[in-house]
Order: sequence, then C-alpha cells, then structure tokens
Amino acid sequence: QVQLVESGGGLVQAGGSLRLSCAASGRTFSSYNMGWFRQAPGKEREFVAAISANGANTAYADSVKGRFTISRDNAKNTVYLQMNSLKPEDTAVYHCSAARSYYSGSYYTSGNEYAYWGQGTQVTVSS
Repeated sequence: QVQLVESGGGLVQAGGSLRLSCAASGRTFSSYNMGWFRQAPGKEREFVAAISANGANTAYADSVKGRFTISRDNAKNTVYLQMNSLKPEDTAVYHCSAARSYYSGSYYTSGNEYAYWGQGTQVTVSS
C-alpha cells in the first residue's frame, strides 16, 4: 500500500510559479513510477508528467512541456512538480499517482496504469 499526500497548491497570477510536492508513505518508494495528473471542472482527467522509479526518465504532456519539471527525491519519499510560466488554463486539481515499476527506466502516461492516487491540491491561475 502507498499513501500519497499532495501539497503546494494555491492561487497565483499568470506567469507565476508554484512547486507541488507529493509525499509517499512506505519504504519502497524507489520501486514506484510516479505521475502527476490534473482535472479541471467539467473536464476529463489529463496526464501532466511522469517519472521513472529511478528518476532517469521523464515524460510531459505537450501543453506543459518546457514549463513544468517533474523530479523526485527517493531519500525523502517525495515527488515534485515545478510549474513555471503558469497560464489560466493550468487551473485544475492536481493529483499525484504511483504505480509499481517492473522495468528499469519505464514510466506511465496513462492514468489506468496507476494504482495509487492522492487527494489532490488545487492550483488556480488568475489572468
């Protein structure tokens, strides 16, 4: 079992930055691929970013590429999402997710691959 708790959301003006954190319980965090997803009101959940268990490989949605950076600190059981140059369309509830890694360097971009989800943190970007 993995429990995930997000933090770091808030209200920011367009062009600003936020850093989200996701703290994971358990002693096997380094065995899990991690992801960030978001869901805006009235919209489907969408993939944002993913990182492999060893932190070597990452993936991003086209809409955030070049603005967001995912990283992890396995010693602290934490994954981060640094969000720069925020836009109003980035407004959403952001969820982190975890999935057991079976292949070194792999990552998942589909929500269906993830077994564990956090409650989410609200990010609101004003224009």
